[in-house]
Amino acid sequence: MNLLLNCDIGESFGAWTMGLDAEVMPFIDCANVACGFHASDPQIMRRTVALAAQHNVRIGAHPAYPDLVGFGRRSMACSPSEVENMLLYQIGALDGICRAEGTRVSYVKPHGALYNDMMRQPDLLRAVMRAIKAYDATLPLMLMSTRDNGASQALAAELGITLWFEVFADRAYDAAGMLVSRSLPGAVHHDAETVAAQALTLAKGEPLTASDGSALVLQADTLCVHGDNAGSIAAVQRIRQALQELAA
Repeated sequence: MNLLLNCDIGESFGAWTMGLDAEVMPFIDCANVACGFHASDPQIMRRTVALAAQHNVRIGAHPAYPDLVGFGRRSMACSPSEVENMLLYQIGALDGICRAEGTRVSYVKPHGALYNDMMRQPDLLRAVMRAIKAYDATLPLMLMSTRDNGASQALAAELGITLWFEVFADRAYDAAGMLVSRSLPGAVHHDAETVAAQALTLAKGEPLTASDGSALVLQADTLCVHGDNAGSIAAVQRIRQALQELAA
């Protein structure tokens, strides 16, 4: 498959607006739509789904811990069973709205702390995969690509789940292929040309330079981009242009 551009979308809530969804939607392939636990509400979910359908963008469920105040960025002491059930609840809610708009959820990408926790806790990753298998085993799970994806691939094979490995053009990586903490200098790339260059490197399957200077090759099915300000929209446009030039 070609490298798909994905973006977190539909994260406003009530009268509070976040992101430039309408501006970024024409340039992406996959919209990770918030399902109400960390952001969004039924009105925003339906509007976002309709916008994605208008642009022929794949719709993915973006489930999270139940943490509206913390925007889903705080880890919570949820059992694997609770995680499995909260995913079923959120995927089903978004898929119901998708059906009303003549489309369907086509993949799942957990959000924030849940995304990070499942990468470090195999029991939570298994719970996420169990939820997908119970709902629709054909839905791919989007998760972070690291230096060694073997454990995730083995678990997915055991449960019959397809994986889409995600990479980031605007983030620095450590030697293990994990994202460098935002608290450290140089963790986030802000220059549009630097971001586009890293996207192109990832699309070609060429090595990045990790924070310790080692060469890092990451399996990449999808690239995460952002659309929360004018600068990020410009970066997405530059990445799309670079990928089109590569394909040509």
